[in-house]
Amino acid sequence: MNDSYGILTPAQMARAAEDAAYSKAVNRPLASFLLGLTAGGYIALGFVFFVTSQVGAEALPWGVARVLGGLVFTTGLVLVVLTGAELFTSNTLTLTARASGRITWWQLLRNWAVVYVANFLGALTMVVLVYVAGTWRMVDGGWGTVVLNSATSKVSHSFVEAFALGVLCNLLVCLAIWAAYSGRTTTDKVVAVTMPIALFVATGFEHSVANMFLIPLGVIIRTSADDAFWAATGLAAEDFGELTWGAFYVDNLLPVTLGNIVGGGVMIGVMYWTIFHRLVRRSAAQPTVDGE
Repeated sequence: MNDSYGILTPAQMARAAEDAAYSKAVNRPLASFLLGLTAGGYIALGFVFFVTSQVGAEALPWGVARVLGGLVFTTGLVLVVLTGAELFTSNTLTLTARASGRITWWQLLRNWAVVYVANFLGALTMVVLVYVAGTWRMVDGGWGTVVLNSATSKVSHSFVEAFALGVLCNLLVCLAIWAAYSGRTTTDKVVAVTMPIALFVATGFEHSVANMFLIPLGVIIRTSADDAFWAATGLAAEDFGELTWGAFYVDNLLPVTLGNIVGGGVMIGVMYWTIFHRLVRRSAAQPTVDGE
């Protein structure tokens, strides 16, 4: 470790990332589930902040408005990092522990499945709360309009586009998580997370867990909003005909999830493990797992 700066070297960051991946994969499923619930909720709250920042932002230059939205959205990932919540997109880094032989494929896939479902339920919990609270009606329906427009744009990509956007997104998310392992203070970790996450949100890359909140909320608003909402916004439900549950699952969630696995697990986790695993092996002996 470079003691003069108090941060980890790249090889030590790789070891820290692998150790964290190992701990997540062997954690009790119930604990992973509960931590996954919170992560889904935190990411949803980040998107709540994003939507709020975009209401009336059409008066700003497009890039300025998007960067603002990206910066406020980082609140969700910061909460995940600081509280130790489990997020499917960052848990794709457990591929590093599998590459080292420290966990089995069963442990890896079990963790992914448990956390993915928990993230979805956590995000849907926030959907229900935001809807029941009437947040989507704020500013004469302007808040809900941002949700509808954003959600519609997300289900309008082709399968290949959505997959590529998912790759780009989780490449940045896992870079942010990886960089956060170098930090020794809360400030270090917040700074490490902020810019990569702001970049992916501002540019419109696709995050599966964030979409578990935004798109279902958009579908519910489209199918249940009353006449008063449509009159206030000057819109009609027919304007958002593409926004359906089928489009959410098939046109967005499936390709984005696959892209997230490639972008985070392979392009960051496996790549950095390949670069640094010999140095990591020298730093400490690693236990291996041949089976459960």
